[in-house]
This record gives sequence, C-alpha cells and structure tokens, in this order.
Amino acid sequence: MTAILYPVAETAEAALHAPRGYAEREREAQSLAADTVVFVSEAVGPAFPTREAALSAYAGRLAGEGADGPAAPESRWRQLVPVSAQTESRLPAMVPAQPSYRDGRRWPIPEEAPAILWRLSVSYWKIAGAQSAQTSDPARKVRRGEAGRGLSGPALNALARQPLRAVRLQQPLDIGLFEVRPPEAPDTLIPDE
Repeated sequence: MTAILYPVAETAEAALHAPRGYAEREREAQSLAADTVVFVSEAVGPAFPTREAALSAYAGRLAGEGADGPAAPESRWRQLVPVSAQTESRLPAMVPAQPSYRDGRRWPIPEEAPAILWRLSVSYWKIAGAQSAQTSDPARKVRRGEAGRGLSGPALNALARQPLRAVRLQQPLDIGLFEVRPPEAPDTLIPDE
C-alpha cells in the first residue's frame, strides 16, 4: 500500500503550486519546514456549478477522478468537496424533519435546497510556528466565557469548525512494559515474563 504524501507549505495556494516538499508524517513535515506544523484542509480556487466542470478544470490533478484513472500517491491530498452556494461552506448535516399535521398534510412542504457548488479542497501540513500553534483556546472555552456572549451566528459556526484540540495532554496508560491484556479479558493485566 502506498502512502499519501502531503505538501508542506504556509498557505493552501502555496501547497498547491509551490510546496517546500512532501511528507507523510508530522515529524517528516517538521524537518522539512524547520518549524511547527499543523495538518489542515482548506478550500482553494474558484467554485464550480457542477462536478463535471470542476473535474475538467482540474483534469489530471485529482486522485481517481475522470478518465485518467488513479493518480499518483503524491496527488491524493487534493479532492473536490461540495459547498453551499449561500455561504460557500461545507454542507451542514441534514436535520430530520418533524411532522407538522397541518392542512391535511403530515409532513411539511420541503424548503428548496440551496444550490451546490464544487471547490477544490487541499489537505496539507501548514507551517504554524511555535507561537501560533496553541494560541487560541478551544471553542468550548471561548463559547462559555465572556468573549462568547456577543458572537454572531457565522462567528459561532467558524468557531465550531476549528480543529479539535485537547484541553490537557493525554496521560500515559498504567500498563508496564512486561504486562499484556488478553483478548478474552481486556480488563485484566497479565505479567508477560
């Protein structure tokens, strides 16, 4: 199985056109960047009205798309994503409809769905620097604090779409070097030696 190599760059445009190099893992990306990196996915370029139009614009650059067949592992970090024409953000999760029982109808008349556009999404190792990697608080902390009281709807959506970050570091497991968990009793530790 071939590995997917992601570009190392400062912005999504730079990742698309002039990356510093390609890396599979964070450690490799940090050595290429000589700085702290963060894995991100960002939309780049214009929005297209149909998937076919986007495929023709990016012919040969997308993995497994079009008549060219599968692309090389180096190009699997690019993909087409659907976005809403109203907000140009990723489509929201579908909310189940509630029965209304009005005017002899059980279900409400469905609202017209917004038009769907297609954009190129680039996944890459973003060079963040040691200072900017952990400057912002988690969304939950901001929302409950003083700064979160006057936030508008789009600001809350942007805050919710931030990558998840741990509130505190994960603690090591209390399993010794020579202890194992048997598959038939995963809550029991057995000495290995």
